[in-house]
Amino acid sequence: MTILFLTLTSFIAWFISSIAGGGSPFIILPMVNFLLDTSAVPPVVTMGMLISNCHRVLLFWQDIDWRLTWWYLPGAVSGAMCGSFAFTQTRLHWLQILLGLFLVSSVFSFKLGKKEQSFQVPGWFFLPAGFVNAFVSGLIGSAGPILNPFYLNYGLVKEKMIATKAAHVLVVHSVKIITYVALGAMTVNDLGYGFVIGLAAIPANYLGQLALKKINEQQFRHLAITLITISGLLILWDERNFFGFW
Repeated sequence: MTILFLTLTSFIAWFISSIAGGGSPFIILPMVNFLLDTSAVPPVVTMGMLISNCHRVLLFWQDIDWRLTWWYLPGAVSGAMCGSFAFTQTRLHWLQILLGLFLVSSVFSFKLGKKEQSFQVPGWFFLPAGFVNAFVSGLIGSAGPILNPFYLNYGLVKEKMIATKAAHVLVVHSVKIITYVALGAMTVNDLGYGFVIGLAAIPANYLGQLALKKINEQQFRHLAITLITISGLLILWDERNFFGFW
């Protein structure tokens, strides 16, 4: 039953993320947390993300923005190593709360989706942004769509955003896997469950690619901003006990 639930959840999550620019971890994370030990969440999700984004890179190879990727890589590699090490030492609730607040507030900068861009983002910005994103990802399992507002403000939409983001995430999760293994934070069971999540994403990526061709840039932008907001609210809801709420 665990494998069945992970397969169905992963398929749904990756299809939605294909047409909304990401967010699959925030569908997968609660299911993994429910079915497995809390300590297994980051390594299991990381392995699933590694496989699924590798497939996405192959599907959308021609749409990757390589100039932006070269800016992103240095910060992302170092951030992923630091975040993965920090995961073995502690869990920072306040960091997840800040992430949730940032995502929710992003929708207002786009005026609820009425603006194509809220501010200009240069390519070099993704060097420090890549570090922060990868650090958070290594620490809590995934940073979700934390960079989506910046991708949109840089000018990436639809296939270009999906492709470039997949390439970026692939690098981050590759480094995280190596670090988890080196620190003894990855078990054989974690690898197995991660493979289940990753393999279930492959047909979802194919269907998502077909669906993406049927929506225009404005529709994609609205879906992406909606996803950003929902992801932020889910993070805050997950941390409600931190505030003393039921």
